[in-house]
Amino acid sequence: MRTISRTFRLFLILAMGVLVAPVGAQSPPTLADFWEGRAEWVVEVVDTGLPIGESDTVYKGEGVYWSYLHASQQSAGVIDSCGEPVAFPGCLTLWESTDGGQTFALNTPVCLMTCQSCPCDDQRDHITAQQYPRVIEADDGKFYLAYEWHAQVMLRSSMDGLNWSDWSYLLTPGGTWPSSYAPCTATEKIGPHPNIRGEVHDCLVGAPPGLYVEGDTLYVFVAAGSAPGHMRCYKGDRNGSLADLELCNTDPLFAGAAEYGPLDIKEGEAIAPYFDFRYTSSADVLKVDDHYYMAYEGIRGPDELERGMDTQFGLGFARSTGNAIDGIWEKYPGNPVIMPTGFNFGIGHADLLVVDGVTYMYTATSETLRGRYVLRRVAQ
Repeated sequence: MRTISRTFRLFLILAMGVLVAPVGAQSPPTLADFWEGRAEWVVEVVDTGLPIGESDTVYKGEGVYWSYLHASQQSAGVIDSCGEPVAFPGCLTLWESTDGGQTFALNTPVCLMTCQSCPCDDQRDHITAQQYPRVIEADDGKFYLAYEWHAQVMLRSSMDGLNWSDWSYLLTPGGTWPSSYAPCTATEKIGPHPNIRGEVHDCLVGAPPGLYVEGDTLYVFVAAGSAPGHMRCYKGDRNGSLADLELCNTDPLFAGAAEYGPLDIKEGEAIAPYFDFRYTSSADVLKVDDHYYMAYEGIRGPDELERGMDTQFGLGFARSTGNAIDGIWEKYPGNPVIMPTGFNFGIGHADLLVVDGVTYMYTATSETLRGRYVLRRVAQ
């Protein structure tokens, strides 16, 4: 009778559609758990096949992922719609994974954007500088794209993620410009850097962007100013003109380090407090419970006078202090994460997404590989 009773009970449970979780089972950790020290990022896939650098990934369902990134003839054999090789840094391309986001391939090495006429023209078509793309799909299936074109942020929309509208400037002037052309605020000002003798321009709003959609509101995140850098946002009706977005009420959302730090410190934990002095950009945002969480790129800048390139990159996190994007944000006290600040230009442009409750992040696993991390609970 005992065996029959247990069998009958199991039948009732299955018939009623009740799912009984195993004793002690926990739901997957979230960014809230990471912030509170209950979870950590663990490498799941060392090499996803994506070129090192910048990508943004959308889950399409049934194990299919699309990853948007800029690529060139040099990096991936890319040609434009006129059949010509694309110069570095390159145009927007679409990579696909059919194995659950573990490996990606560029099935068609052609720029996703079709040029208006041949030959392609960078001023008109942006074909050689559709950099640092961010793509987001709204609940109604409409897509939005932001990318950097020569430090300016360009916006487009799409109904299928494949065919895109013409571009709109986020704002004018944008990118970098001299204050003699148009004045800029203290938040937009490019300040002095100890290892740069002089900037050509002294104002900045642009650089690698970020996107977030909430209802009918589109948020665009940009870098504002430099040395120190700031994270700024613009917002507006996503169904209206993308050229009509307005500055968020809170400006900036947060700031990078106030100073470069000791000149003789070039690597290791000692430069962690200064990792985002020069730039804060490349935002990627997720909402968890009552907070918004952001991964962003911090750049300290050149480590030597007139080196000619930024050499100190890091990946940071921040979150809203309240339940609104347009408010004060706080930076994660353990910044930078994953890797110490160093010469790894692919680490900062991280790509966050949640699939079936599991939080993933695509970013650099080394200086030459782009892989996938997953949040795992820390053993107690």
